[in-house]
Amino acid sequence: MGRLTSLDVFRGMTIAAMILVNMASIAEPNVYPPLLHAQWHGCTPTDLVFPFFLFIIGVAMTFSLSKYTDDNKPTAPVYWRILRRAAILFALGLLLNGFWNKGPWTFDLSTIRFMGVLQRISLTYLLASVAVLNLPRKGQWILAGMLLIGYWLAMMYVPVPGYGAGVLTREGNLGAYVDRLIIPQAHLYKGDGFNNLGDPEGLFSTIPAIVSVLAGYFAGQWIRAQPVKSRTSIGLVLFGIGCLIIGWAWGWAFPINKKLWTSSYVVFVSGWALLLLAACYELIEVRRVRRWSKPFEVMGLNAISLFVASALLIKILVRTKVGSGENAPSTYNWIYQNLFASWAGAVNGSLLFAIVTVLVLVAVAYGMYQRRWFFKV
Repeated sequence: MGRLTSLDVFRGMTIAAMILVNMASIAEPNVYPPLLHAQWHGCTPTDLVFPFFLFIIGVAMTFSLSKYTDDNKPTAPVYWRILRRAAILFALGLLLNGFWNKGPWTFDLSTIRFMGVLQRISLTYLLASVAVLNLPRKGQWILAGMLLIGYWLAMMYVPVPGYGAGVLTREGNLGAYVDRLIIPQAHLYKGDGFNNLGDPEGLFSTIPAIVSVLAGYFAGQWIRAQPVKSRTSIGLVLFGIGCLIIGWAWGWAFPINKKLWTSSYVVFVSGWALLLLAACYELIEVRRVRRWSKPFEVMGLNAISLFVASALLIKILVRTKVGSGENAPSTYNWIYQNLFASWAGAVNGSLLFAIVTVLVLVAVAYGMYQRRWFFKV
């Protein structure tokens, strides 16, 4: 099988969704609820975006590591390339965390947040790759099950000093406690009520996130082993529905929660990822209906560039001001109020601003695509 175009499209749809929700959420509370994360337990469409990235990495690994997972054994240079890629992703995450916190080029190393989205992607990619290269297929499935069940049992039954066992609050859960033991509090997450007492992308909750990558890897194995026919798409759909049911049912005992990356959440959102991948695969690979997907394809081919660009853009818009003085509005607020909210209303204005941002970055992606500029880690 050649390049899986449907995976590029899936990746592009995910990066577009990420840009949309990140831009819209700045105007909170003037945002449509589906464009916001769940406050704690539960799952909104926005809560699907991050795990989709991990799932996509897993599917891509099926193809990039395929020559090392059968008869050929990986060599030291293979591990070095994996480690190098993981290190670059982690470093990019640190740079984005530190950019423009106190000034445009001032990095406050004493308070910089250590973890984040790219850092979690880095660690899960590294650990899942090592597992895939060293375990047989049955062992990979056993590992996935052990990580999910082990995380569930630990979070529910290991007591946390001062809180007890099974406490799933921001500061009282086992993951937050472990993170505080390993990471200095000044370098934990400050927002969303965590207040340096935990981290939604912390080290301990990265353990079940490895399974989000492995789930994508298992889906990729299925695709590679099957003919390019509708029965392959149907198989993905059936697996997806099964994951949705299992994840939903598990959520009654271990609530679906993105910020804790609970085991039920991993299974539940993997079900949605399988369904969307099945739709893309059926339309693009089987039925060859591709005209609609070109914008997403070009975004998917430069996903890391758009990720970094959108993160930098948001920080610049929020940190810079129009005018002078203490009451001068941020560049974001000035554009939002004067170009969108003034005529479309507060909530529609935030959505339109986010859509325009996506369209601008689609144009950037097209320009890079036409010049054959593809930046990969």
